[in-house]
Amino acid sequence: MGSSAGTNVATVSIHTTNDMPIIHPPTLHAIALVPFNINPHYVEPDPNSTHKGETRDDRITEYLELDPKYIVLGLKEGAWLRVEGDQATLGGTYGGRLFSAHNGDGKVHSTDIAPGTDVSYLLRGQLPPEKA
Repeated sequence: MGSSAGTNVATVSIHTTNDMPIIHPPTLHAIALVPFNINPHYVEPDPNSTHKGETRDDRITEYLELDPKYIVLGLKEGAWLRVEGDQATLGGTYGGRLFSAHNGDGKVHSTDIAPGTDVSYLLRGQLPPEKA
């Protein structure tokens, strides 16, 4: 599927890339091999950080507030997504975090996903059954 920026290109758009373009691309649409967005190299906010800028959570939340129809899978460093046919599994050591505004309350919610988890529901544009 790809790694890093290649992963962004395999999703529905490059809106959740960690890179800021130095020129405005003609489109932010990608090739949509999967029907959701991925944020590779996802880093959880550090409550002890002195950094005053936006976190990845902030940026992903802002994106979903503007375009709530999508789901974003944050892949923590060393994580990967294996897609074979209609099956998808999260691999790696640290897993990921799933972001969505599909909860009916108009807010963006996130939940951690452990390595080894079957995330095939994402290929259907759905949340996990207990989060739907």
